[in-house]
Amino acid sequence: MKRTIIIIYNADSDIWSKSLDFAHKIISPSSYSCNLCSLTHGNFSENKIWKEFREFAPYEFVFKYKDELMEEIKGIEYQKFQFPVILEQKGNILNVLVSANEFSLMNSAEDLIETLRKRLA
Repeated sequence: MKRTIIIIYNADSDIWSKSLDFAHKIISPSSYSCNLCSLTHGNFSENKIWKEFREFAPYEFVFKYKDELMEEIKGIEYQKFQFPVILEQKGNILNVLVSANEFSLMNSAEDLIETLRKRLA
């Protein structure tokens, strides 16, 4: 059985939020609030190195916006999470693999991949 990795972006899923995020990334990338998105995506597409890792890794990746996660886990204390965040789901337990603070220390998709490999080993 594959391990489930849940990737939650620091963004909301509605079309207005997505449009604002897209514009923000292009106009002022240094102040964009989702470091995870900056590591895994360029302005128009997914980062090639990240995409290859994701496609060939032995994990099931689930991608969510923060509002989607909050709606799904109403009974869980989602307030304990700061976004963006990467979680591993084990049954009903969600464990933090990469915290919001750690994303700000990463400079590339390679940094993110290396961190995930170490923590999932």
